[in-house]
Amino acid sequence: MRKTYATFFAAAFAASITYSSLAFAASPGEILDAYKTATGGGAWDGKVTMSTEFALAGYGLTGTGHAVNDLKTGRSESDYSMGPASGANGYDGINPWQKDMSGTVTLQQGGDAHVLAVNDAYRISGKWWQPDRGDAAIVDAGEKPCGAATCEVLTITPKGGKPFDAWFDSKTHLLTKTVEKQSSQTVTTTMSDYRPVDGVVLPYKILIDQGVGEKYLQTVTLTKVAFLGPQPDSTYAPPKVQVTDFSILGGAPQTEIPFQLINNHIYGEAKVNGKGPFVFIFDTGGRNLVTPPLAKQLGLKIEGKLPGTGAGEGVMEGGFTHVAELQVGNAVVKNQLFLVLPLDTLGAIEGEPMPGMVGYETFRRFVTRIDYGAHTLTLIDPKHFDPKDAGTPIKFTFNDSNPEVMGTFEGLPAKYDIDTGARTELTLTKPFVDKNDLRAKHPKGVDAVDGWGVGGPSRGYVTRGKEMTIGPIKIDDVVTTMSTQDKGAFAGNDYQGNIGGGILKRFVVTFDYDHQMMYLKPLPGPIADTGTFDRAGMWFNEAPQGFDIVDVTKGAPAEQAGLKRGDIILAVDGTPFDKIHLYDLRQRLRDDPVGTVVTFRVKDGTVVKDVKVTLRDLI
Repeated sequence: MRKTYATFFAAAFAASITYSSLAFAASPGEILDAYKTATGGGAWDGKVTMSTEFALAGYGLTGTGHAVNDLKTGRSESDYSMGPASGANGYDGINPWQKDMSGTVTLQQGGDAHVLAVNDAYRISGKWWQPDRGDAAIVDAGEKPCGAATCEVLTITPKGGKPFDAWFDSKTHLLTKTVEKQSSQTVTTTMSDYRPVDGVVLPYKILIDQGVGEKYLQTVTLTKVAFLGPQPDSTYAPPKVQVTDFSILGGAPQTEIPFQLINNHIYGEAKVNGKGPFVFIFDTGGRNLVTPPLAKQLGLKIEGKLPGTGAGEGVMEGGFTHVAELQVGNAVVKNQLFLVLPLDTLGAIEGEPMPGMVGYETFRRFVTRIDYGAHTLTLIDPKHFDPKDAGTPIKFTFNDSNPEVMGTFEGLPAKYDIDTGARTELTLTKPFVDKNDLRAKHPKGVDAVDGWGVGGPSRGYVTRGKEMTIGPIKIDDVVTTMSTQDKGAFAGNDYQGNIGGGILKRFVVTFDYDHQMMYLKPLPGPIADTGTFDRAGMWFNEAPQGFDIVDVTKGAPAEQAGLKRGDIILAVDGTPFDKIHLYDLRQRLRDDPVGTVVTFRVKDGTVVKDVKVTLRDLI
């Protein structure tokens, strides 16, 4: 369940504090020169460091922030406090870094974090004003309407960065907005209310639109600007933080809990504020969170309105709450900011209630071992972790909060997010698929719904990949979804794919977040329920009166037998639906042999009938 909410304040706000403006002329060079003139011209040349303070509003919260920008090198640091949330991020000239809301600090070397930091540094340092334009590739995208004005648009690709569009008002020569692809989102940053400060002109109002709806717009308003001399390197370096808010009771070196593997998701017990236990999902692609019903049950205050996004194309609104204590086994994490997200609405999709999630913030504090064979999850005090027998070490970087590893797909280099909350084996992003014409190279497959989570259903072309690698480990015959969605987590070009539980359950998997290392230890085979895909060709969810068929694959056995979207499954082979676990039925339709005849009693409107479906391979 990748990225359960939109990339939060620090990255968005820091990316917006590139206080610059533009100009309009006949050529890109003249546009950029006029831009510099309109914002102070030569007055910029003597500026070394800019310190700003600003007010923040968005997501139903207000707050303040502070930023320091090196106008010569583009290094930066910014921090914020907004409602119950606080954090920071920066770029030291080599690595972007992030201090998350739980207080831990990570270098952000995965996804597109580095190229976005290069873009920010390019704008902050005014490289586009240099005679060689900072060696960037600049293309004139022509005139376009921008509100009541006309703008000249340049597409700029900094050296080592990624393309972004800069829009310049043709009359004022000021930068009105930038449009930049950040992960899977297209972020529009609009600048206005320009005012003179110490010989230069700066936008005092900045509006950030992450493309998830008008209600989630964020506003940055400058309140104070100061120009300073050179600052020490430590200003921009990742802060040295040692969190002390976690422990294992009695000083034990580790604690172990059993888990259930349902839909390739890990479900285990956890307590919140001493209450429970509750059965939570454990998800490296997610965050610590509770659902609104559980927050209400526990008397937790909810603040803010956050846009939660995932593999689907929709948005799930959430908020924040404060949790005094999370306990998993004998492991305890105290004084945590949790997300509140309505994962309870996914209970009908999973066939299992989902009152909460244990995610990144917990994994970041412990070494986490997931033994898919024994169905046990072990949290280890990092001081007591010995990797000697953990398996093959594979280095990972952080893509926001997700572990990201290098690998290949049929020989093509690929960056993969590791996601214990994904049910699939491998999902490839749409840009990667399109760039390499992968669909045409895999003619046997089907367009289907292959998952459902935050944001709704995920759709793709499901086929078989000949082989993939995770670091040095090779896996053959991989059920592979080639995403077909233009929105959602798999629409971005910042990574190439997502490795889910369908692959991970072949191993004992150990995550050492402190040292950014994952260990894979193969389980003895054969591993049940791997290498298979739905042989009926339909997706159904729980409903009060039965299993609701919400999607049917074109040309699949279900469609050929006459089943269609909106039909309600009342019984399967004579067993009433309320005596069947939804996830068991899905697994049966994957794993029963080709040629098996399954009889569905369905309600089609007011008509009840039996429909026989003969299973066959679709991929």
